[in-house]
Amino acid sequence: MDIIKVFDASYARALAHEIEGQGFFDAFYRRFLDGSSEVAEKFRDIDMARQQAMLKKSFYHLLSLYAASHDGDYLARVAIRHSRRHLDIRPALYDRWLETMMATLREYDPECGDEQELAWRLVMAPGIAYMKFHYDREAPVGDEKT
Repeated sequence: MDIIKVFDASYARALAHEIEGQGFFDAFYRRFLDGSSEVAEKFRDIDMARQQAMLKKSFYHLLSLYAASHDGDYLARVAIRHSRRHLDIRPALYDRWLETMMATLREYDPECGDEQELAWRLVMAPGIAYMKFHYDREAPVGDEKT
């Protein structure tokens, strides 16, 4: 399986599909917020239009981590901002995030099957591991000042 090719095709289908006027990322956030009171509390008083734009940008950086094996400054800043000392996004919430993403994918990619889901999980795994790893860190690993 060409993981990137399978992922890219699935991603394009998911983004092109609307259900009742709602796109992929809108549906993801609805499902994510509705699925957990803890998640809903984290997003209380948040500008959701701005948050969705940030999600899309962060999503591309997660993809880049898989494709290029390089974290980049943006993802490092996001990881520290989500750490215990700042937004306190617990590592378990990334598992919920991924499972919500997969549920939304199954709804929005009409060709979604095991191959597509596995491709998404493999592409997302390095970024999720990166975010979880930085939960108890004060600075991005590899970015310590000497």
